[in-house]
Amino acid sequence: MKTHRMALVALVVCAALGACGGQDGDDRTGTASPSEGSPVTSSPSTGPAQPVDPSAPTGVPPTVVPPTVVPPTEPPPKQPPLGPSLPPGPGATTITGTVQPGVEPNCLLVNGYQLIGGPRDVLAVGARVTVTGQAKPDMMTTCQQGTPFVVESARRS
Repeated sequence: MKTHRMALVALVVCAALGACGGQDGDDRTGTASPSEGSPVTSSPSTGPAQPVDPSAPTGVPPTVVPPTVVPPTEPPPKQPPLGPSLPPGPGATTITGTVQPGVEPNCLLVNGYQLIGGPRDVLAVGARVTVTGQAKPDMMTTCQQGTPFVVESARRS
């Protein structure tokens, strides 16, 4: 009879410990705290929400159609070659000043113009230069400062 009682006590203790297995021993309720997060019930989304077909059977993942890529309407502007300077074209402007470094690497400025292209041996930081080319205020660059100026020719002054 003692053996049966010991087995019963051991069974009750094991059941009690198994029911408390996820708790840390404090008086918390079974709900998750904000720092613990909540259980994950679905995989994370990798993009914008896709429409779901209401007639599709439940439990079956929906078919996702990739979005259509629309090509740009106009080609990107061509960068001038970095080699020898080009002869001045129609509508060219000439600026003279000292070459200053930009806030981004490989960005050069003269009098508030960001120099695009041109001979880098002539357009060195600290050099006083005369540059001929065209301002392109609508051109996008990574230099974050100055009005883009496409260099057609450059010389030290």
